[in-house]
Amino acid sequence: MGIYGAGFADFALIAYHLHKEKILGASSIPLYYALAMGVDALSALLFGYLFDKRGLKVLVIPFLLSALSPPLVFLGGAELVLLGMLVWGVGLGAQESIMRASVALFTPKEKRATGYGIFHALFGLFWFLESLFLGFLYDFSLYALILVSIGLQLLSLPLLLRVFKNFESEKEDLA
Repeated sequence: MGIYGAGFADFALIAYHLHKEKILGASSIPLYYALAMGVDALSALLFGYLFDKRGLKVLVIPFLLSALSPPLVFLGGAELVLLGMLVWGVGLGAQESIMRASVALFTPKEKRATGYGIFHALFGLFWFLESLFLGFLYDFSLYALILVSIGLQLLSLPLLLRVFKNFESEKEDLA
């Protein structure tokens, strides 16, 4: 899941781009962010509910949606940026609900605090490294930035599905 975090563009970079390229006025950027946070909250509720009903495979939907965000926010005009921020919010909602909840599935109860600490440390480290790298790519090529962001997000899907498959088979072995 750290690879997903490594591909998820940070809002600071998005806001910088929107301001630098004059795609949005300074007063509109926080409004787009606020809208994304509203979508984040609603999608966290929705995907949390779906996770409880269907398990980890629910992560596929928000991962695919959030992979649409980079070209929309870095290449689009105000309308496409709005759509990009909406799917960015969906991806963030999945991070903040399902990915964190999944730690409990893979961690024994007596080690759960340690599991959450390791998860957040690694996720934060990957997101930091990605932010640094995407910041360098921003000065080099927006297209390279977009390809790396999408590529890392999509690369996390087969890894996630493999973890899901292994988890399900271990659960069946215990039953």
